[in-house]
Order: sequence, then C-alpha cells, then structure tokens
Amino acid sequence: MSHGSSSGSLLAIFDLAASWGYSFLSHGSPEKEKTLAMIKPDGLFGNYTDEIKRVILHSGFSILKEMSIQLNEVNVRLFYAEHSKKSFFPSLVKYMTSGPVFVMILEKVNAIADWRALIGPTDASKAKVTHPDSIRAICGLDLERNCVHGSDSPQSAAREISFFFGDTLSSGFKLFGASYI
Repeated sequence: MSHGSSSGSLLAIFDLAASWGYSFLSHGSPEKEKTLAMIKPDGLFGNYTDEIKRVILHSGFSILKEMSIQLNEVNVRLFYAEHSKKSFFPSLVKYMTSGPVFVMILEKVNAIADWRALIGPTDASKAKVTHPDSIRAICGLDLERNCVHGSDSPQSAAREISFFFGDTLSSGFKLFGASYI
C-alpha cells in the first residue's frame, strides 16, 4: 500500500467522523460538564435511590458529590423561585418539604442533556406512555410527584449545584436551616 492511499484513507475516516459530529481538538477529549440530579421525596420513600444510582453509573456518569437533606419551606421557595407565581407552587412547596431529598453532582460529556433524557418528561403519567423506560415513568406518579429533578441548562446546573454544594456548605454552615441526613 502506498503512503498516499494510506493518508487518503485516514483523511476519509477523519471526514466521516467529523460529519457525525466528532470534534478533534488539540487538547484531547471533549469537555465534561456537570449537572445536578435530585431524587425527590417520593423517590426516597419508594426506595429507588440505589436503583437510580446504578442507572446513573451504568450510563457513564460519575457521581462527584452526594448528600441527603431535608429541605424546609425557605429552601424550596428559593430553589424553585421561577415557579413562585404558578398555581401549583404551594403544592410543590408542601411536597418538597414532605421528606428528605437526595442530591448529586453528576459529571460526563453532555451530562445535562443525557440526564434529562434518562429521567424523561416532567409529567410522569405522560412519561409512562411516551418514554416508558425513563426514570420518571418507572418511579414517578404524576406532574408533581415525578421522582427526580435535573438541571435544564448549564446556567441552571451551576446555580443548582452552588445552591446545594456551594462554599457555604463546604465551610460547614447549614443551607438556610436545612437538616442534613
């Protein structure tokens, strides 16, 4: 085989991979991103934590940090502030303070989109029809009691990770009076 045909084949493979969306950066592999994953009270009451963590790890995520915490009303109102004017907000606050939550920082390439795909649509009753293998379809009940939360953007992920795992927590202060479990 001549040197020219070998380099031509390599170039063809490079072009094909690039057309599939692969990027060849000089510094190596694609950058990993972080996202917040939360198992809500119904997920903990249903003893889904270990199974959800198995799915997370099997799907190629690393769990960088995790903790169980009992949120109070102030925590929930701050965390879900964007929903404060919606009719379901009082019910959401009551639900999210009904028991502990389990929060994790997940990391991998494309973590936000991949976690959102794993958990499925927000409404668990719809997820049972449209995404029957999703976490919400398997563990959730309805729009409110949908078992898990996932950040929806890099900005949300940064804010939510900071909310639970920011400097205040690492220096030993409690998150707005929350109880750590």
